[in-house]
Amino acid sequence: MDAHGTKERRTALVLGATGGIGGAMARALAARGWSVRGLRRKPADAAGPPGIAPSGIAWSVGDALNPADVAAAAEGASLIVHAVNPPGYRDWDRLVLPMLDSSIAAARANRARILLPGTVYNYGPDVFPLIDETAAQNPVSRKGAIRVAMERRLHRAVDDGARLLILRAGDFFGPHAGNSWFAQGLLTPGRPLNRINRPGRPGVGHQWAYLPDVAETAMRLLDREAELGDAATFHMDGQWDADGDRMIAAIAHAMAQAGGKPDLPVRRMPWWLLRLASPVVPLFRELNEMRYLWERPVRLDNRRLLAFLGEEPRTPLDVAVRRTLAGLGHLPNQPADAPEAERWTLSQTTGG
Repeated sequence: MDAHGTKERRTALVLGATGGIGGAMARALAARGWSVRGLRRKPADAAGPPGIAPSGIAWSVGDALNPADVAAAAEGASLIVHAVNPPGYRDWDRLVLPMLDSSIAAARANRARILLPGTVYNYGPDVFPLIDETAAQNPVSRKGAIRVAMERRLHRAVDDGARLLILRAGDFFGPHAGNSWFAQGLLTPGRPLNRINRPGRPGVGHQWAYLPDVAETAMRLLDREAELGDAATFHMDGQWDADGDRMIAAIAHAMAQAGGKPDLPVRRMPWWLLRLASPVVPLFRELNEMRYLWERPVRLDNRRLLAFLGEEPRTPLDVAVRRTLAGLGHLPNQPADAPEAERWTLSQTTGG
């Protein structure tokens, strides 16, 4: 409350607000009444791409690698959403941790909470197939090792005045998640949708996370800020595809309903081609490195989240896929944003 007894508007800085998960977080925060700020490197891009971040976002010009720029944008903020990544998977090992250090410094200065959207990359086969928040982190990929290093730095920052919320989820998909397994693995980037790729082996389950559901889950956790403590970690169940066919069937159904090509062919991911092209195509190198997550079932356990919230927001898969395809331009004249009343069903059991 301020001096007049009026509830103060909370302020959040979203780094990566023009990306998939950052944009979803920014929109959800704005809908919750937060004052939302974003950081862009070029003044000409300060408005952000249309439809990704909310129109009411307050943009600053700066670089996430520059601690002074992040500090200026974060002044007075109680939340910093760290959803920024180097573009095109370039220089991950050189840039990711310095970016995080900028957020940490700003969080310490403001005693703010850092919200990190996490992944399954932290974990190796020693803790598969069902992974809870206390599982050992023994990554087998370069990106996984960086993810573990990020979380270690964040936990050290908590000892120095920052606060932390890590929300881990499966592979992201959504209307604006162009840099994703959905858009670049199941579909063929830059081409009409005339076939579906199958990255995993038949019968092997895979875990997906619809971006608006991830953002809504984060908002419900932040609504109970006082109960989170200085550091909290939760896993989402999201959309569990038990045999690898559910997501493929949802894509084919959405295309058929929109008048697209019926009976889309399904082809195995050409892993051999990705492996051969990895030295010269950064995207293929990164995809190939994550192949192990498609060879056996890997699932984040959401029981702690259910115990805390009582439920996990989950958009019906057919709705989520239809709106994802529309947002990616595969379903012309279809809306990308679902009305709130249509969006969520509530799951009270793991994989429900």
